[in-house]
Amino acid sequence: MINRRAFVALPALFALGASGALGACSSLETFNTLAPRDGQGHLVARDIAYGAGPRHMLDVYAPKAGATAAPVVVFFYGGSWTWGDRRDYRWVGAALAAQGFVAVLADYRLVPEVVFPAFVEDGAAAVRWTEANIGAYGGDPQKIVVMGHSAGAYNAIMLALDPRFGVQQSLAGAIGMAGPYDFLPFDVEASINAFGSYQPPEATQPVALVSAQAPPCLLLTGTDDDVVAPRNSEELARRLTAAGGVAAVKAYPGMNHYAIVLALSVPFRGRGPVLADVAGFVRRVTA
Repeated sequence: MINRRAFVALPALFALGASGALGACSSLETFNTLAPRDGQGHLVARDIAYGAGPRHMLDVYAPKAGATAAPVVVFFYGGSWTWGDRRDYRWVGAALAAQGFVAVLADYRLVPEVVFPAFVEDGAAAVRWTEANIGAYGGDPQKIVVMGHSAGAYNAIMLALDPRFGVQQSLAGAIGMAGPYDFLPFDVEASINAFGSYQPPEATQPVALVSAQAPPCLLLTGTDDDVVAPRNSEELARRLTAAGGVAAVKAYPGMNHYAIVLALSVPFRGRGPVLADVAGFVRRVTA
């Protein structure tokens, strides 16, 4: 299901996601700094507080040509719920904005400062801020899609599936990239630290929270992902569909856990149609 060593080694490097092609760009921060970004999207607001804590911050990206009532994508990065920074994903914000969307990239509190459900609650607060304020940046608050990679995909999908977080009905759709959705028992350090004290543990699992009330979900995975196995996406889609929901899985041949998010970037977009699939889904569910 989840490879123990790889799952806790997420900080070690995104370069592996491109099969070594990043070379000297041996960190996500360096990649973000050096990689070319989409010129049609740009940062329009930074360091906006959506809550009281230092991790309750977000940035907003929009098309350079301007936006009016545009679809909105709220993106959550991964990092085993223990690390990450929205500023290292400027290329994701630019890529989404270049597709005509308004993109919100949000930080959230991390382990060990908090445990589940606090980081998902932060995601819900970011969505509520978006719903209340995104019109000022050209976004339509009635057309919000949540999206995330890895641990961020878990956060996004939980917002879509679990009405306890209070934003399910505000979402037009949800996109999970290489997310863990079915990972009991907690048997790796990251999941033990983030979820091990929560009772009942089944209430932390997206596969146990499916219903027909969930917004449409697009679950993206790589066939070579040995960090979060593709069966997570496949099983969640199967259960969502059986419950009367709408879900689709797209598996990209030869992509691993990191390559799938790197494929949103300009240098690695040729590895697979990840950005095109994301953009097509957002347009469909917000039409």
